[in-house]
Amino acid sequence: VEVQCQEAQLVVTVHRDLFGNGRLVSAAELSLGPAACRHSRLDPSQKTVTFSAGLHECGSTVQVTRDSLIYRTLLSYDPSPGSNPAIVRSSPAVIPIECHYPRRDNVSSGSIRPTWSPFNSALAAEERLLFSLRLMNEDWSSERDLSAFRLGDVLNLQAEVGAHSHVPLRLFVDSCVATLGPGAGSEPHYALIDFNGCLVDGRADATSSAFVSPRPRQDVLRFQIDAFRFAGDTRSLVRPGDNLGTAWESLGQPGRAWESLGQPGRACWAPVEGTRDICSCCELGNCGSAA
Repeated sequence: VEVQCQEAQLVVTVHRDLFGNGRLVSAAELSLGPAACRHSRLDPSQKTVTFSAGLHECGSTVQVTRDSLIYRTLLSYDPSPGSNPAIVRSSPAVIPIECHYPRRDNVSSGSIRPTWSPFNSALAAEERLLFSLRLMNEDWSSERDLSAFRLGDVLNLQAEVGAHSHVPLRLFVDSCVATLGPGAGSEPHYALIDFNGCLVDGRADATSSAFVSPRPRQDVLRFQIDAFRFAGDTRSLVRPGDNLGTAWESLGQPGRAWESLGQPGRACWAPVEGTRDICSCCELGNCGSAA
């Protein structure tokens, strides 16, 4: 008896000289499983009988172990009575058949091509999230050269996250700090965005600083800042490489729930998106902790 454990079925080939005594059994005397399935092919030249059945067909059973799926069935030989019922020339026989499939392995899905990414691929993609904060030109079409700004100019800043094959993300900026030196804690420093998403510069000195709405994409957030210089710094031109050096390193992680902008001349906040009640925490200076 030869057994082939295929992907979705088992194939049992039985030589009709079942007992090796030269006496050929009849195909009608053979059956597969408790359901007594009949053969699917008979080859007179090879003297073989073939059964083909799905793994769950013909009354087969399945056992799940830690490492394997085990499908079990039986090949039964039930000899027909001879011409003289007083004598018996052959005995019935039952041959157990098992197919073992590893639970941890790659299996083919045929013509089906899944569109989801395996969990380990998602984890690898998470580790490759690329955050950027760039100075853009006036129409936001391309990055602006790091040229000098005069006081009164407006800086167009675009925050973006490159997610590769990761599921789509919505980007928020929790904080953004301008300093003259490296490090967010260096002195002097000035918070542009604070309290986990409040554009505090928009409330200072009636500036026009604001988030830009609507977003061009969910993984992009744009905001505009009025050019400024630190008190005591005598330069008349603002160079982003000096005054906004740390802002390029201060992107928050995606998932923060607040995006608010100051309204010049008005004692209120307005949301970039969402309901107005998300802005009340900006007045209190406490919008929760970063995600």
